[in-house]
Amino acid sequence: MSQTVDATDPQSREHAIDTAVDAVKAGRLVVMPTDTLYGIGCDAFDNEAVNALLRAKGRGPDMPVPVLVGSWTTIEGLVREYTYNMRRLVEAFWPGGLSMVVNQAPSLPWNLGDTRGTVMLRMPMHPVAIELLQRTGPMAVSSANISGQAPATNVQMAKDQLGSDVNTYIDGGEATVGVASTIVDLASGRPRILREGAISAEKISQVLGISSAELRGQV
Repeated sequence: MSQTVDATDPQSREHAIDTAVDAVKAGRLVVMPTDTLYGIGCDAFDNEAVNALLRAKGRGPDMPVPVLVGSWTTIEGLVREYTYNMRRLVEAFWPGGLSMVVNQAPSLPWNLGDTRGTVMLRMPMHPVAIELLQRTGPMAVSSANISGQAPATNVQMAKDQLGSDVNTYIDGGEATVGVASTIVDLASGRPRILREGAISAEKISQVLGISSAELRGQV
């Protein structure tokens, strides 16, 4: 049985977040608002829950699940090396619509799919998401939709696709950005953009000091 909790009303927001925290800690799936799109998530270190997330989306381990964090400092325990470029991008764009593919710390006991030693990390700019993440720790979160269908920008769109596979839906209103995050690969040498979305290549190039053409792999 799924439940929907309202985080748009200050009177019910704390209850909504408490309910979602309990669901995550119990190994359940939750749908949560972020700044870019709604996400379906679970405890990143609960491998059974991650498998349930992949099943709910209808996709396999060949498309690993990203991880959302609730603070800048959390990233340092998740990566093999906290590099200069990582730090610059975190300071410039987190919280916000930038995801980074980085080499993960080798000792982490999670199984997010066929990551080949990497993990995609982001800190979303949404107060409900941040509070949830600060209380649960890192969450495996993918867009709240069936693979191949339109990503959800509100809770009803997510419910229409994911139904009873999700334990708790958090209604946080309409996603303010409404497009996916930009993905930058920092794990394979020179930085490059894998997907351009909420943050432009031009803004990222200014921070990293390389051209947007280089970032796009055009030179």
